[in-house]
Amino acid sequence: MSTTPPRPSSHAAPQRRRRRPAAAPSAGRVPGAPVPRRRPRWVMRAATTLSVVVLASAGIGHAVVSSLDAGIMRVDPFRDMKNRPPTGHGMNVLLVGTDGRDGLTAQERRRYRLGGEPCHCTDTMMIVHLSADRERASVVSLPRDTYVQLPASTDPRTGRLRPPHAVKLNAAYAEGGPALTVRTVESLTHLKIDHYLEVDFTTFMRTVDVLGGVRLCTTEPLKDSYTGLDLPAGTHTLGGGQALQYVRSRHLDAVGDLGRMQRQQRFLAALIDRATSSRVLLNPIKFRDVTRAVLGSVRADRNFHTDELLDLGRAMRNFSPASSEFTTVPIARASYPVPGLGSTVQWDEDKAQQLFRKLREDRPLATARPARRPDDTVAVAVAPSRIRVQVENGTSTVGLGRRVDTALRTAGFATTGAPVDSQQRGVRRTQVLYDPRWDRSARSLAAALPGSELRAVAGQGATMRVIVGTDHHAVRKVKVEDPARSAARVMRGDEVTCG
Repeated sequence: MSTTPPRPSSHAAPQRRRRRPAAAPSAGRVPGAPVPRRRPRWVMRAATTLSVVVLASAGIGHAVVSSLDAGIMRVDPFRDMKNRPPTGHGMNVLLVGTDGRDGLTAQERRRYRLGGEPCHCTDTMMIVHLSADRERASVVSLPRDTYVQLPASTDPRTGRLRPPHAVKLNAAYAEGGPALTVRTVESLTHLKIDHYLEVDFTTFMRTVDVLGGVRLCTTEPLKDSYTGLDLPAGTHTLGGGQALQYVRSRHLDAVGDLGRMQRQQRFLAALIDRATSSRVLLNPIKFRDVTRAVLGSVRADRNFHTDELLDLGRAMRNFSPASSEFTTVPIARASYPVPGLGSTVQWDEDKAQQLFRKLREDRPLATARPARRPDDTVAVAVAPSRIRVQVENGTSTVGLGRRVDTALRTAGFATTGAPVDSQQRGVRRTQVLYDPRWDRSARSLAAALPGSELRAVAGQGATMRVIVGTDHHAVRKVKVEDPARSAARVMRGDEVTCG
């Protein structure tokens, strides 16, 4: 209860004020001039509090991000586009990830295995749908090897007209940049794209670092010699470099690029969780820093301005992991051979159009939680009975090779039944050596050996070699399952982030 006495009513009898002794005139002030009144401290405190409340209620201040608008590199992916799909409800953003790395140092390139010249092609492609009420984000991954017919287009380098022709989806960017990419995606999905955002390796790493890292959980070790990723099982806070290794790795499991897309979805869910739980979006200065990192080398369409950033910021203030959902476009064939193109991905057209219809109608993709497997069986792409295995003991433990050979045979693998001692001694981590021509079989075998490392050996032939290390604990059961079915399951953000 306040102890401040109540102020007298304007109708109360005036009280006589006590006269204060006259103060000596300060230097520079004319004697007899009125003394300027000092603003009470409580007024300053109230003004400061009000400013904070206004900024917080707005999510961010317009002035904080308005200066960033001029720094966005602009593209015009919608120029001269005709016969576009009708506008649906909500907002659709085509998010494209490229392999640009101009802002990275030579040391960063070496450390995170980013050597070689960038191809300036699309490494990742997602449709991000933000619902009309701004309370849900639906993310659909589009496999970069999707088999498509490119529409007729003009070659930007020669000016010549190119007729329609078959390619993989990521070739649309290489042949015609953002404009041809948007046209191709719209023709595939019959979904109108409202905005285009293009992010490169540098932008990705800097954004993660400004957020203070992103927390991810893994139930088994993850190691990819191509990207340099090496994570033990457990919970980790990944900085920008490690996060880039995580989302780029394609050689960790039996499903290759489909598994990589699922990890990208898991990472994006964790990124949303980090941004919303750390209250970054309520801190104008922090939001400015994050936005600067994002926009440092991003390219966007001409209509993606400060107002759109503010709209997204306000929408995500109330986001939780459960507000986001992730899936991959339904696939009929994950390995569809096409002469001249090699192995491509073929969509399940009926199921794909059902998915995109939900986005057009602004409906959630997830209707219920996906059923969990009753045991710890892992899905693989190749039946164990089709995989021939030679087991080698790389440790000093007598009989370990025989035990692993028996366990793999029990799990269904076609072992030789004649394990040997490896020429490599003191092996710590179990290795799966394979011929690159049988990479799907190798990943299926590695799935049965948690924590094992895949090593390609050209010319080895169809027989896999398993060099058992001291880290071996048990052989895990595997089950043949179409990897496309697993990838097409809808995951909510709260189902893939750390509990």
